[in-house]
Amino acid sequence: MKLLTVVVAGFGARLLEERKVKRLAGLTFTSHESVFPALTCPAQATLRTGLRPESHGIVLNGVWMNDLVKPLFWEQSAQIVHGPRVWESRRAAGGKVGLFFFQQSLGEAADVIISPAPIHKHGGGMIMGCAVQPMGGEGILTRLLGEFPLYRYWGPLASPRVGRRCVSWFEEATRMYDVDEAYIYLPTLDYFAQKYGPDSAADVKAFRELRGQLERLADICQKRGAQMKVIGDYEITPVTAAPVQPNVVLRREGLFKVRELRGRAYPDFYQSKAFAVCDHECCLLVGPESERAEEVLMATGNYRLPGAEAVAGKRILLAKEGSWCAYPWWTNKKEAPDYATHVDIHNKPGFDPTELFFFGRGTVKGTHGHLCRVACSEG
Repeated sequence: MKLLTVVVAGFGARLLEERKVKRLAGLTFTSHESVFPALTCPAQATLRTGLRPESHGIVLNGVWMNDLVKPLFWEQSAQIVHGPRVWESRRAAGGKVGLFFFQQSLGEAADVIISPAPIHKHGGGMIMGCAVQPMGGEGILTRLLGEFPLYRYWGPLASPRVGRRCVSWFEEATRMYDVDEAYIYLPTLDYFAQKYGPDSAADVKAFRELRGQLERLADICQKRGAQMKVIGDYEITPVTAAPVQPNVVLRREGLFKVRELRGRAYPDFYQSKAFAVCDHECCLLVGPESERAEEVLMATGNYRLPGAEAVAGKRILLAKEGSWCAYPWWTNKKEAPDYATHVDIHNKPGFDPTELFFFGRGTVKGTHGHLCRVACSEG
């Protein structure tokens, strides 16, 4: 039988419990323990491989590259996700597999792939687009459906309604290229819960939007003779305290070094003894003196040890409850790199949720990363 697995960002079990929702799109839900760290890329890599982060190698939304001596965020290559894929037996038997809007999916051993992949123009700005496999599919889908609105996918204009476009592209793609096993990611709940807080009026509106998107997917599955399964990747919890800034502390202690150019402070990973790669509630400590960095940060009282088994010996700390880890290493705004106040997900050596606000001028109200319970459909 054909199968569609829907991964919903921020779809925590608490969300359904507090709203007394037991069924959505004809499905009954229960709770399931999340992966740790409970972040987009580790969760998606675990779903694709059946392995934990210590085995598939994806610990954050960014990857620390030892050979390059720097972190890279939101890289799209499937080659950095190690391990066999859960669909290999299906493909070996002649079945077709589709992967829609997953991170780190380009070059994946699948038959149909759609992944956000804008072209950054030399003079600034970008061309909206999604990379599509088989080759030629991007042009066809764009002519049929219009450009994919990536400015709605992330940034200050991000909207839960972008999930509708994900569903539309999925529907049209599976009409063109029939698949037996498909996976689709919906970011619908992610933005407003982080920007305005879980259980805010905006978040409730996003949940109504999700309900409609799941119902539409259920209808598509019924027409295609497919079974649908829905699972969350993490739970977004309220932010009640200011973000912690581990790299400010590490710089003050002489562990993190910078290059000062034209009054701005840029990271010097080659000279640094330790650096915190920040991603929501989590920070991964890297460098030859990461053990000392952990001791220094824990002594401040602003961090807690993960409530989960260590990930492959990696030094990971969580921000104190109600807080999150911010990547900046400066306290004087004049020292901030030129990318600090803009959406620049590839240059920043850490995830920056303040990109949900224009020029980063806003207060993040929701975060995630800790071990939690996520919603999962039964059956």
